[in-house]
Amino acid sequence: MAAESTMDRESLVLERISKARKRRPRLVDEVVTLAHGAGGKSSAALIDAVFLEALRGPELEQLGDGAVLTLPSGERLAFSTDSFVVSPLRFPGGSIGHLAVHGTVNDLAMCGAVPQWLSCAFVIAEGFPIAGLREIVADLAAAARAAGVRLVTGDTKVVPAGAADGLYITTAGVGVIPAGRELGPAAVRPGDRLVLSGTLGDHGMAVLLARGDLDIEADIRSDTAPVNGLVERLLAAAPGTRWLRDPTRGGLATVCNELAVDAGVGVILDEELLPVSPLVQGACDLLGIDPVYVANEGKFVAVVPADEAEAAVAALRADPLGGQAAVIGEITEQPEGVVALRTPFGGSRIVDMLVGDPLPRIC
Repeated sequence: MAAESTMDRESLVLERISKARKRRPRLVDEVVTLAHGAGGKSSAALIDAVFLEALRGPELEQLGDGAVLTLPSGERLAFSTDSFVVSPLRFPGGSIGHLAVHGTVNDLAMCGAVPQWLSCAFVIAEGFPIAGLREIVADLAAAARAAGVRLVTGDTKVVPAGAADGLYITTAGVGVIPAGRELGPAAVRPGDRLVLSGTLGDHGMAVLLARGDLDIEADIRSDTAPVNGLVERLLAAAPGTRWLRDPTRGGLATVCNELAVDAGVGVILDEELLPVSPLVQGACDLLGIDPVYVANEGKFVAVVPADEAEAAVAALRADPLGGQAAVIGEITEQPEGVVALRTPFGGSRIVDMLVGDPLPRIC
């Protein structure tokens, strides 16, 4: 009887959480805060109450990594845009120049597109060193070449000293979606597996430690990289792939929560299967941060059919960027809209979306 009572209480709690997840987020703040840019609950409330309220249209109904547009000829394009305000501008493993290319290229790849063209706009603060600007532009150009995309247009603005924190970059990109390629939450089914292309949290922790505000020394490098080639490997090995996302702001936990709500499914992660480097895990433990909430800039999560999961992992591990790829969980019918993490001790805990972000300004 006691066991039944406990199960009944758990079911009631999960049902209430599921209903709460289906409600529109409420914006109660009177001013914008850093939490609104963190990719969590506050971001969702701001986007829904301000931007979608005024701009809602069929192309904005699915708030994924980019818009999928169909041309009169029937060909489909993916279109994405992103701004980069990282601090510091250079960090172990990369710079804002690398991020500006990788972020947009990866968003296009998450739509199933083959990235082709980028635009780039610079907002530069008066007094910014020309030598430093040259280095960042060189990083950006090298990243574009490595990703196989062309920069075709751009813009430059200069603002008074201190107004732009040195340098901001905005990129937009266009990619071509091959015929017959359909990805999205509507395709996700119970029994599918979640595949992660590599270790968690490398970028967020690298940027945080590079700021020098903490008395922690660790050789952690950002994983910033273009994943479009890795995605093509995955799709060749697992043609039934349902859904793709890159765990940037808010990390793995945030994208899994968005998947659970958008697809109307449960997402069950296995803590023992999550790949986290010892250095990142150690830094997170010292700071009291869960790695599932820390951003990556060169990894992605895929939902694949169960019978294609082994082939998917093998294909990813054959590429240096996917050497730590792993199956990390599964899709279930219930609890709908909820993400849970199985612990090594045989229990489980709910992984909710954060209100803010413990690591602001990381991209």
